[in-house]
Amino acid sequence: MIVAQPIAPYHLTPTRPPYVEVLVDCPGSEKLFTYAIPEELEVEPGDILSVPFGSQQVGAIAIGFRSSPPPDLDPTRIKAVDDIITRGFFPPHYWQLLEQVADYYYTPLMQVIRVALPPGLLQRSQRRIRLNPEAITPGAEQFLSPIARRVLALLQNGKSDHYSATYVQQKIPGASRGIRDLVQRNYAQSYLETPRPAQPKLKQAVILIDVSPIVYTELTKRQKEVLIILRRHGGELWLTDLLQIARTTRPTISNLERCGCLVVEGREVLRRERGVSVAADGAKDLTPAQSQALQQILQQSNYCEMLLHGVTGSGKTEVYLQAIAPILAQQKSVLILVPEIGLTPQLTDRFRARFGDRVFVYHSALSEGERFDTWRQMLTGEPQVVIGTRSAIFCPLPRLGLIVLDEEHDSSFKQDRPAPTYHGRTVAKWRAKLEDCPLILGSATPSLDTWLDCRQIHPQRHYLSLPERVQARPMPPIEIIDLRGELQRGNRSIFSLTLQQELRRLQETGKQGILFIHRRGHSSFVSCRSCGYVIECPHCDVSLSYHHTHEGASQLLRCHYCGYTRQHPRTCPECGSPYLKFFGSGTQRVMQELARNFPELNAIRFDSDTTRNKGTHRALLTRFAQGEAQLLVGTQMLTKGLDLPSVSLVGIVAADGLLNLSDYWAGERAFQTLTQVAGRAGRGDDPGRVILQTYTPEHPVVQAVQRYDYAEFVEAELEQREALDYPPYGRLLLVRLSSLDGELVEATAMQMGEMLQEDGARSGEYEVLGPVPATVLRVSDRYRWQILLKFPSQDRVELQGQLQRLRDVCPPKVRLAVDVDPLNFG
Repeated sequence: MIVAQPIAPYHLTPTRPPYVEVLVDCPGSEKLFTYAIPEELEVEPGDILSVPFGSQQVGAIAIGFRSSPPPDLDPTRIKAVDDIITRGFFPPHYWQLLEQVADYYYTPLMQVIRVALPPGLLQRSQRRIRLNPEAITPGAEQFLSPIARRVLALLQNGKSDHYSATYVQQKIPGASRGIRDLVQRNYAQSYLETPRPAQPKLKQAVILIDVSPIVYTELTKRQKEVLIILRRHGGELWLTDLLQIARTTRPTISNLERCGCLVVEGREVLRRERGVSVAADGAKDLTPAQSQALQQILQQSNYCEMLLHGVTGSGKTEVYLQAIAPILAQQKSVLILVPEIGLTPQLTDRFRARFGDRVFVYHSALSEGERFDTWRQMLTGEPQVVIGTRSAIFCPLPRLGLIVLDEEHDSSFKQDRPAPTYHGRTVAKWRAKLEDCPLILGSATPSLDTWLDCRQIHPQRHYLSLPERVQARPMPPIEIIDLRGELQRGNRSIFSLTLQQELRRLQETGKQGILFIHRRGHSSFVSCRSCGYVIECPHCDVSLSYHHTHEGASQLLRCHYCGYTRQHPRTCPECGSPYLKFFGSGTQRVMQELARNFPELNAIRFDSDTTRNKGTHRALLTRFAQGEAQLLVGTQMLTKGLDLPSVSLVGIVAADGLLNLSDYWAGERAFQTLTQVAGRAGRGDDPGRVILQTYTPEHPVVQAVQRYDYAEFVEAELEQREALDYPPYGRLLLVRLSSLDGELVEATAMQMGEMLQEDGARSGEYEVLGPVPATVLRVSDRYRWQILLKFPSQDRVELQGQLQRLRDVCPPKVRLAVDVDPLNFG
């Protein structure tokens, strides 16, 4: 199905066609449906509609017009569009991008649209059950079936007299029979609740109008004072402001409105994340390398890809800022993508200091209303800077002049699930090409894909280098500590003697540092020292991690996959021994060790457990920047571009968890993470120092990190990848299978593996690896198997036919998902 073709004639003919083709938001529905357009509605392609579909109302996207119904469809059976939910949410060029995503990632177009749109726009009606108490006579329940009596009791005794049918069926298995019984007797009513999409937010404004002298003389003194205040403020004020400034009441305003002295009306206000107030900032002086990179960027006005490869602290953000200013002056917009929400507050503050209210943010932590309003204001075409995470690549900016991916190497740009399993960098390249605008890919440790692309001689690819830090600050030296030697010296602490010495120095000098830990939580597993039993999650094939909340609190064990939590047992469940030991260390254990050994050293924990709520990223970083703590203790979130000039020490507590992961790009990920976290030190006036603790100091990645030798690491890594046809030389596609039935999913995986082996052997287009169990076989009681297809080149191979055959043989109780260009093999 090609959706772009019906859209092409966006201009309406003088006579409006009577039919519209739509995509409906209904699972399993991928084709276009035809609906009649009522005379009172002016439907346009790109509008979001509410349409009847089966027995419910669903959201739909208007694709194109039809002058007549399809030949195989009886005109009398064509239903009419119910209403227009939102107008013009899809610019004409937008469809080509969405189709490209759907095609490349083997995903139905409607699923791509659902990911692209802000939440709440595409909703479907919901079946609800309402009690009719006046129709129920005393003792009526004795004539009902047992299941109907239970449903009646739920409706009568609940907090509400009506519930969704889904909720009732969850509470009472087989409730549908009971509901039918109640409806037939008129004891209850079954009805469809229509979707309630997100609505604009209205705020009451007070507007002064001309008052006749006769009316004015009849006003009270207080009323006249209110009008005078309103006139002083230009004749318009928000109602809340007027009530506060004039120290008056709502009845007084209502009386003036009845007298014809003013009007109170609702005006739309945009819900947006405004952040904290920041002082205005101007362009900074650039280093020669920054100036050269900026000049090359400013020379580009059409599509091209530019890798801005700058060491940590080299001033990449300032280059972005100075490259954006002329784009805004041309009345065009700019899209900035960052890996995680945690980066957004600090980055947006810098952009707002430079560009003020023209900066907007868009990410999943915003409220539904904020995302709805931010999306709609983009459609106005006003020049602006939008900063967002992965999903912001779909923001509908009509006049896009530049796209920037900051920290382009970060794996957070890749979506693992649900479909489409897109990579923000890949989609950004497509969009830049469609918009014919430049794309900047910024990183201190570029991905191997980007490095290989932009180092090649090509008119549309450029390599820009920032090899030194601003103000000629040196890169912090990295000292490698062999933890095996620490054990031989009798040091059993998680901190080496050198790191302990530096932590004491922090305590004495009042300077600040960062401690990086690979894991959150307290300990990675709990084991019995008597029999070796490891306490595992009952729903996943992983050990439970110990989580410490505070002194005296209950000891909790938690699964990092499904969230299962239980009390830490006093004795071993297997042998009854009381000798249970915590192994490994996470952020919580490091915090505990710090409190025990350095009680005067204040520390802030910064990981996904402490930053769950909206605004906590900013709050924690602000506290640290203001000197409330001397240490920031965290996980990978600390590596993602944080600029903390006061940090002079970085301690990497244990690098080995990164070095020994079982996938083809473990070395690349370890090098990037360790180099990035080391780069947090020495960005201010104080020189930095990095202490990297490991049991394998001879590891090639550790050696390359110590020398900051990206080129040496890349050369060795690319050689291995090329020999094995791994990306960026080859391509991968991962077929994931899962089910509550372990034997069924295994048998299905074996059957599909044989089918793919036959196809691969016949065509020679790919190699099949597997089927094999996932690294963690069972998660949330679902057993998981996977099949990896490896392609010897980057050339696109069409697999729609093979994947459809797999879906045809897949049992209903087995889920099948396709991950194109996978990064997560767990």
